[in-house]
Amino acid sequence: MTSARSSRVVVTGVPRPPLEQLDEFAGFGVATVHEALGRVGYLGPDHRPIQPDVRVAGSVVTALCWPGDNLMIHAAVEQCAEGDILVVATTSPCSDGLFGELLATSLDARGVRGLIIDTGVRDTSELRAMGFPVWSRHVSAQGTVKATAGAVNVPIAVGRQTVYPGAVILADDDGVLTFPAADLPRAIEASKAREAKEQATREALAGGQLGLDRYNLRPLLANLGVEYVTYDDYIGGGGERAHG
Repeated sequence: MTSARSSRVVVTGVPRPPLEQLDEFAGFGVATVHEALGRVGYLGPDHRPIQPDVRVAGSVVTALCWPGDNLMIHAAVEQCAEGDILVVATTSPCSDGLFGELLATSLDARGVRGLIIDTGVRDTSELRAMGFPVWSRHVSAQGTVKATAGAVNVPIAVGRQTVYPGAVILADDDGVLTFPAADLPRAIEASKAREAKEQATREALAGGQLGLDRYNLRPLLANLGVEYVTYDDYIGGGGERAHG
């Protein structure tokens, strides 16, 4: 942010990646993509889904709110379009339920695919029933006011990342990941390659091959000084006893 007005601004016309690329990308898991991209973009372990077995990919719309105030979420709804995922943060830590069923109904009508929120969410039963995916730090019945100006479509800090409007975001049971939209084609190809590698490993392990051999870990163990000894030699040599 480069000016004083950046804290009270609604940025319009943010470019988005193509929907067809987002739809293809939604086929990959967060853990797979995280590995494929070199372990970058993960928001951290604190944002948990309120529903199981859901995965969404979309383009980012951001809302920066004041604690206990969801005014700018309402302003952000207007800027949302089909294929978007709304990402919400506050100017300082907050656990209040800034988002619930009514806002989800409004976002769903605009084709929004889900919500990532750095605070709290409520109406979780209703959100699950309507099939609107949410990842949040907290679940809280505590309500909010609508009184303080914030910003829409500016970079915001969420977990371990800075989340940018128009970026790609992917979320599933394992967490949330984000990266620049320009990297989406590369992410798709890298994730395809990672999935192929994992499938080959899965088949090898199912066939009885050990991870020690699949990943060539035996030389590493030897280099680290790990020795193989029989139980009798271990006990007879004065090693720690399994029982008293």
